[in-house]
Amino acid sequence: PRTDAAAADLASFGLLGSAPCFVAAMKQVQCFADTKAHVLVHGETGTGKELVARAIHYLGPRRYKPFVPVNCGALPDNLMENELFGHARGAFTDARESQPGVVGGADGGTLFLDEIECLSLKGQVALLRFLQDGVYRPLGARCEIQSDVRVIAASNRDFGEMVSDGSFRQDLLYRLAIMSLNLPPLRARSADIPVLVRHFIGRFA
Repeated sequence: PRTDAAAADLASFGLLGSAPCFVAAMKQVQCFADTKAHVLVHGETGTGKELVARAIHYLGPRRYKPFVPVNCGALPDNLMENELFGHARGAFTDARESQPGVVGGADGGTLFLDEIECLSLKGQVALLRFLQDGVYRPLGARCEIQSDVRVIAASNRDFGEMVSDGSFRQDLLYRLAIMSLNLPPLRARSADIPVLVRHFIGRFA
């Protein structure tokens, strides 16, 4: 049956469980995989946000294109635009060669922005501009570049609270949350613990 095949597909990404809240979330994952829309994933640490992002990418039409994961918490603010959009040769003192950023590297595929709450307000503006037009300009370049990238962003913080306290732009939230998913913590699906135990014993023993 299709449901069994879908469960097997998800299990190959380490997404295991039969608790109703988990099954409901996985049905959303399967639906999201068939679309091109950006996705916002919320869940506590350890709920499998990157596993979900990989499943959405590799079960969808972009599976043969790059999946590029980026931890926004590791992006220094002064290098953020360079990391995202790259630079042209001579853009700054050490720029001996042009270099594509992660947006260019993910062209045709998926860019996974984990811990997106760590992106500075300046970085959020730059990302919003790209999401609006699908074009970007590497540092020091004269021409803009078109890039077809699906963005999946994830956070363990509540986006509504971040918008309220001013740390996250509401217009960026609207652009990203075309489709959104909340992943349940393990305490909400305790019946799945034996399944996960067997999986990890089989993997590591």
